[in-house]
Amino acid sequence: MDTEIKEEIPVHEEFILCCGVETQVLKCGPWTDLINNQRGTRPKLLIFIIPGNPGFPAFYVPFAKALYSATKRRFPIWIISHAGHVLAPRGKKILTTSEDSNAEEVKDIYGLRGQVEHKLAFLRTQVPKEMKLVIIGHSIGSYFSLEILKHAPELPVIRSILLFPTIERMSESPKGRFATPLLCWLRYALYVPCYLLLKPWPEKIKSLVIRMALQMMDIPREFSCLNTLEPFCLVNAAYLGSQEMREVVKRDNETIKEHLPKLIFYYGTTDGWCPKEYYDNIKKDFPEADIRLCEKKIPHAFILNFFREVADMVADWLKDDLSKM
Repeated sequence: MDTEIKEEIPVHEEFILCCGVETQVLKCGPWTDLINNQRGTRPKLLIFIIPGNPGFPAFYVPFAKALYSATKRRFPIWIISHAGHVLAPRGKKILTTSEDSNAEEVKDIYGLRGQVEHKLAFLRTQVPKEMKLVIIGHSIGSYFSLEILKHAPELPVIRSILLFPTIERMSESPKGRFATPLLCWLRYALYVPCYLLLKPWPEKIKSLVIRMALQMMDIPREFSCLNTLEPFCLVNAAYLGSQEMREVVKRDNETIKEHLPKLIFYYGTTDGWCPKEYYDNIKKDFPEADIRLCEKKIPHAFILNFFREVADMVADWLKDDLSKM
């Protein structure tokens, strides 16, 4: 089955200008342009994946392909990068649209609020208004998913799935207590050595290091992961992380309550970013909600080694929704 997914499912890479920032979009399935559909067989629904931080779509490809297969290959699955987390390779064409807003119009594009505006701009310019949406957010992508529901109620989102959701008290979590001083106070001290050490490396050396690391971790690699060693991208990821620690504090109960029928939460039992205590609290506050606790000890970074297990679960959760399409 792994060989089937790897060889037969098409994944198309595009770089588009969104809010004035080059943005990587990986599109799973044969549909690459939903606005100007050449085949005349436009699907009725798009599954849209918002990654965690760092927002490298390449790491989510195995999950997207497994989910595409598990949902009978009926609907496109797109993964978007965060603004400033991926740079287009030299010579790669960057697509533009007349409707793209300028970067100046989005304040702090690489920050928490700017990233929300970035995703909203993409959905409004790249996806037909009438197309139904399933939004899957992972980690801080879950926070962005809730913000999309809050600020764009006109979007036809039929389901929002929040995987290992970092939507509250991030700095108080076990990993947050360690990351907060590093990201909020010491990150500036790390910028200079980051640039001095990584910027001079030739692309061949970076590619070799990344390939060896992925092989050691037994992680599939189909698209370039050079951005994981690109100082500009790492600095932006650290900046976003610092805002997460400072601003993702209080759970947005009002938005959750308003959109409760659309939401599915999935918490881990060994998650240092959103511990079981957070699951217990939200379950108590919303006893009628679809809030699930992992029984398989799947880690927060499920995309590395547990992508198939999570894809199968998500496909099962979506079975009723997709059967109506």
